[in-house]
Amino acid sequence: MADPRPLTFLCITTYEKGQEFMRECKRQGCRVILLTAEKLRDANWPRESLEDSFYLPAEIPLADIVKAVTHLARTRKLNRIVALDEYDMETAATLREHLRVPGMGLTTMRYFRDKLAMRMRALDRHVRVPDFVPVVNHDDIRYYLEHVPGPWVLKPRQEASAIGIKKIHAADQLWPVLHQLGDKQSSFLIEKFVPGEVYHVDSAVSENEIVFANVSKYGQPPMNVAHGGVFTTLTVPRGSDADNGLRAMNRDLIAALGLVRGVAHAEFIQAHDDGNFYFLECAARVGGAYINEMVEAATGINLWREWARIEIAGGDGSYKLPPAREEYAGVILSLARQEDPDTSGYNDPEVCLRIRRHHHAGLVLRSADPERIPALLADYARRFAEEFLAVEPPRDKPTA
Repeated sequence: MADPRPLTFLCITTYEKGQEFMRECKRQGCRVILLTAEKLRDANWPRESLEDSFYLPAEIPLADIVKAVTHLARTRKLNRIVALDEYDMETAATLREHLRVPGMGLTTMRYFRDKLAMRMRALDRHVRVPDFVPVVNHDDIRYYLEHVPGPWVLKPRQEASAIGIKKIHAADQLWPVLHQLGDKQSSFLIEKFVPGEVYHVDSAVSENEIVFANVSKYGQPPMNVAHGGVFTTLTVPRGSDADNGLRAMNRDLIAALGLVRGVAHAEFIQAHDDGNFYFLECAARVGGAYINEMVEAATGINLWREWARIEIAGGDGSYKLPPAREEYAGVILSLARQEDPDTSGYNDPEVCLRIRRHHHAGLVLRSADPERIPALLADYARRFAEEFLAVEPPRDKPTA
């Protein structure tokens, strides 16, 4: 018998994000409960859309979270459990399996959270990846170093973006680093460093089908920006070889990783040496660094909103993507020396959003002309570097 009660969503995030997801759930008649970090108690949450909020102390064990949410479930029927950030995916998957709530379980979760798992799965399903080796068996590592020319990158298996990545130029440089890692070695992988242009595909997926995808290209690889620089990304010309090729590769990837419903942010690199695209990583989340705002500027599709609608529909086949336009957009963002940098001098009509964030300068641009955005971003990136850019040491851990 169908349950007539509204769906109740438990939204989990230890970072301030996902407000539009929660608002859309409320607009669609759902109840929304927020589970977040105590340090974010006073953050800018959409409180008018929340039925209740709960706050977790720092470093709380996962087992204690399971106990707390199980106690909550005695009086609240939890129909969906959603991790709004990838660092909360394991918590959400564990809760789903314990409470038998529909959605991604622990095995599939690791394909979107563990860089080694996603590479092995992609390779098994014939999606091209750079040569890699797990940091487990030292004989395997020696064989790899002898047969795969350097340089290489040592990557944490469960960090996001470029956090914690170290470039290794020679084999004798690697072993002291592994020795220093000690028992944490197996939480890393080694991958061939592939110079090239880095792209990302941001998708919405409903019942194993990609219903929306947008292909974009970073101005500089995220690994370079992480060491100090101006971040830019922009829509790839629609119908171009890169656009068509990455859409096809992304379809194969999402099928290989097994995403049934939700959103995905996948990154690929086009190697300078051979021109081929290689898969780098994929997260079952909305892209950060104002990528969602850029995608919405170009297409009218807000990925947070559509993710909520896909989750609400579940497997009943009722989800329909709204009409999308095919324009072009870009985002530029940098850490700023000023607390509240003044971007009023950037007054071209293509500026559609000014990013308001302490010690950051940022803009989102929109145009119907595919050549206008890259020209503006090239000019703006030079000016940002002169007027705003501040540099901080690369992070080993994410910040909220």
